[in-house]
Amino acid sequence: MHEISLDRRGLLKVGLLGGAILAGGGLLSRTLSASADGAASGFFVLRDSDLPMLRRLTPLLLEGSTAPSDMPQAVQTTLVSLDLGLHHLSPALLSQVRQLFDVMSLPLTRGPLTGIWSGWEVASDDQIHAFLQRWQNSSLALLRQGHASLLQMILMAWYASPAAWAHCGYPGPPKV
Repeated sequence: MHEISLDRRGLLKVGLLGGAILAGGGLLSRTLSASADGAASGFFVLRDSDLPMLRRLTPLLLEGSTAPSDMPQAVQTTLVSLDLGLHHLSPALLSQVRQLFDVMSLPLTRGPLTGIWSGWEVASDDQIHAFLQRWQNSSLALLRQGHASLLQMILMAWYASPAAWAHCGYPGPPKV
């Protein structure tokens, strides 16, 4: 077996190549998704192209926070809360979130960057866990930031909902 070692120059080349791939994918996805910028039915911001990915990621990230029988409602509650939060972002931040969602949804970039080649709807839980772990532990800061952003957005959306409070023992905000 060959041993791979990277010196500083090699590491810089890998980082630049990864950055170029992500930037090119983001530019391409923005170009190809320009016509899909309208919000999905019932949402302010989330688009039809975002929903398959979010509907597969959310239950895995919420595992253990609600009973399995309540998970479909928890996912819907989380998506509505996420959408409302995104609706109140600045245009610049919303653009970055959309770029992240585009890179994860567009087949041309989704496969190479996430390992989900066949689409979110048919990806197994193991494939999605592997993707999340790969991004979390990536040598590319951009992928680690993408992982952290996804995790924070989804978990904040869930825990902003009163449905999540009982599980963690939070009685809710004080009555004024």
